[in-house]
Amino acid sequence: MSKYAGEEVLVVPRALLNEIGAFQGIQTAGLDAAISRLLDPQNHFFMDRSAAEDDPSHKQLIAYCIFRCGERILHYTRGKAGGESRLHAKISVGVGGHINPIDTGEGRTGPTAYHAAVAREIAEELEIDGPITLRIIALLNDESNLVGQVHLGIVHLVELESTAVISREDALTDLSFTPLAELNGEWFERLETWSQICIRHLAKGEK
Repeated sequence: MSKYAGEEVLVVPRALLNEIGAFQGIQTAGLDAAISRLLDPQNHFFMDRSAAEDDPSHKQLIAYCIFRCGERILHYTRGKAGGESRLHAKISVGVGGHINPIDTGEGRTGPTAYHAAVAREIAEELEIDGPITLRIIALLNDESNLVGQVHLGIVHLVELESTAVISREDALTDLSFTPLAELNGEWFERLETWSQICIRHLAKGEK
C-alpha cells in the first residue's frame, strides 16, 4: 500500500503554468496575477497524492514559508517522519506543505482555503512565541529533479519578532536560526534544492 494512501492534494494542470509563463527557479514578475489564476477554484482540483507524485502533467501546490528574524533565517533538518522520503536528511528553510480537502471546511474555496492551509501547516509544525506577519514573495519551480517536476511552490516570507520557535513535529529536527549570509555561504551545499533557490533569492536583497 502506498504511504500516501487516501491523501488528496491540490493540483493545477501543468498547462496552466505554461499559460501563466513557464520558468525555472524563482518568479516574481506578474506575481499577483499568477497567484490569482492558480488559486481560482476553476483552475485547480484535488488529486490522489499517490498518483500526483508520479504525474508531471500536474503540479501539486505547496505553501513554502520562510521564517526570518532580523538577518537570521529559520532552518531545520528533514527527519524520517516527513512525508517526502526523497528529501530526508536535507536542511530546509521552508515550512509548510500541501493543501488538503480539510482546508475547504466551512465552505472555504480558492484563496480562502489556501490561506487556511498555510495557517494550519504553520500551527501543526511550529510553536511560535510572538506575533508574525507573512506575505507571498514568489513562485518557485524546479524542473531539475523528480520532486520538483511535480510540485510548484508558493513562497511566503514570515517575519518574526523573536527566535523563540519550537518544532511540533519529528519531521523538523535541529531547529535553529542562522544568518542569511552564512546560509548563502558555507551552509549552501547542505540545503535542499528549493531552499538553495530561495536563499539565493533572499541574498539578492528581497525585503
